[in-house]
Amino acid sequence: MGNASAKAVEVKVPDVPAPDNTEKPKLKPCCACPETKRARDACIIENGEENCGPLIEEHKACMRKMGFNI
Repeated sequence: MGNASAKAVEVKVPDVPAPDNTEKPKLKPCCACPETKRARDACIIENGEENCGPLIEEHKACMRKMGFNI
C-alpha cells in the first residue's frame, strides 16, 4: 500500500507582482485644472463664451496635459 520510493513533486508558482499603489489616482474631469477652470467659467459668466477664447484654450491645454482627450 505505501510506496517508499514515491517522491514529493515540487510545483513552482510564478511570482505575481504586487499591485503598484504608488501611482497617482486618476482625476475626474471636473476636478482637474481648477485654476484654469475657475478663470474660464468666470469669464464666460461675465463676458460670454465668444469673448473668452484664450481662457478656454488655456483650460483645454491644461486638461490635455492631465491626460484627458479634448
